[in-house]
Amino acid sequence: MKNIITAQNIIKKFGVGDEEQVVLRDISLTIQAGEFVAIMGPSGSGKSTLMHALSGMDKVTEGQVTFDGKVLALLKENELADLRRNKMGFIFQQPTLLKNINVLDNIILPAMRDKRKHRSTIIKKAQELMERTGISGLEKRDITQMSGGQLQRAGICRALLSNPKVIFGDEPTGALNSKSAKEIMNIITQINQNGTTVMLVTHDAQVAAKTERILFMRDGQIATEMTLPRYNGQDLHERIDKVTAIMKELGI
Repeated sequence: MKNIITAQNIIKKFGVGDEEQVVLRDISLTIQAGEFVAIMGPSGSGKSTLMHALSGMDKVTEGQVTFDGKVLALLKENELADLRRNKMGFIFQQPTLLKNINVLDNIILPAMRDKRKHRSTIIKKAQELMERTGISGLEKRDITQMSGGQLQRAGICRALLSNPKVIFGDEPTGALNSKSAKEIMNIITQINQNGTTVMLVTHDAQVAAKTERILFMRDGQIATEMTLPRYNGQDLHERIDKVTAIMKELGI
């Protein structure tokens, strides 16, 4: 398989002098195209910072991150923005949607910056994604009239609109009830099974157990990792037990 992301000896520091804090400590890893990866670890372990570094949302202090053959540090700001918009999708714990526009306009807003695409084409794709994620018919609804699960589905539609090569999710089910969380994970799993690389930051063993590779972080480093076969919907409890055993061993 082709490597879609490569990190070489990356270090991330915040602050200066006596207040300097090393958040990522000499991490090297590769993510292959089509992988389904989770990052786990206690609060402050660097898991979100690692995802931000791999996606170019944050610059590393030392080392190098390569995404789809491009060294992120060598890109200009507009080139990096284009890369994120066209080849990456982001799903956050709280979808960042605007209150003064309807659901459909929220979904298509980032894609409208690409002048090469016609609005009608973007809307058609957005409506197809809304159908796929179960929120068809809510296009004109105000976001204040949407449930948390529906808002997260809208966020997924927005993330998928540009046919990204990688979806990054930072606690995408963290603010949802158990039913909505399960439904969102089913959608994300299907996205991966359709060929899109997915990387999720999560504290939830049940979420991580549905992925195929888990990076366990502690003190800014990858303490260990585990691989699992593709989830078939039949062995979740066994997979959760394996994940929680490592979490307990690492004190997560």
